[in-house]
Amino acid sequence: MRLETKRLILRKPRKEDWEDIVEGVGNLEVSRNLAVVPYPYDKKEAMKWIAKCIREKKTNNYIFFIELKSEEKVIGVTQIHIMEGVATTASWINKKYWRKGYSLESKVSVLDFAFKKLKLRKIESKVFVENIASNEMLKKLGFKHEGTKRQTVISKATGKIHDANIYGLLREEWLQRRSAIIEAINRLINKQQR
Repeated sequence: MRLETKRLILRKPRKEDWEDIVEGVGNLEVSRNLAVVPYPYDKKEAMKWIAKCIREKKTNNYIFFIELKSEEKVIGVTQIHIMEGVATTASWINKKYWRKGYSLESKVSVLDFAFKKLKLRKIESKVFVENIASNEMLKKLGFKHEGTKRQTVISKATGKIHDANIYGLLREEWLQRRSAIIEAINRLINKQQR
């Protein structure tokens, strides 16, 4: 499976991606916002996880490595996991590439895939309350806050217990919001190219 945007390729993992994965998720500022990623994160952890992703044959779990075309480098990961017609999505981006719109750009492609190709009716996302950037990104995409689960997730990287905001996005909401998001991304790309 391969998706493509103006600046990104969302693709299957490769064994040689391990260095980019360690660089990205091995940063505590990234891993502290994720439930299942330990810190420190090393080559052994990365190779084991990549091998698992490569072996993944389930049709209800889609893992995309986010490759920045201009650098031919993996700068993050995004995922869709489907259960009973509803999917959950999660992602992370290497800290060096924060605030450049890459996460937003990758999510547009993944949401199009989920709603158009997979014909899903709803996508949910769970985000630590403290993760302001991810909470804001989901709102920009049109996700609606559906509640907060108190003390629901332990970050493996820090051992801290977190409250998590739950967001949901329906297919029809995405179709209404999609054009505005793409325009915003194009403005951001044009601004960065000046």
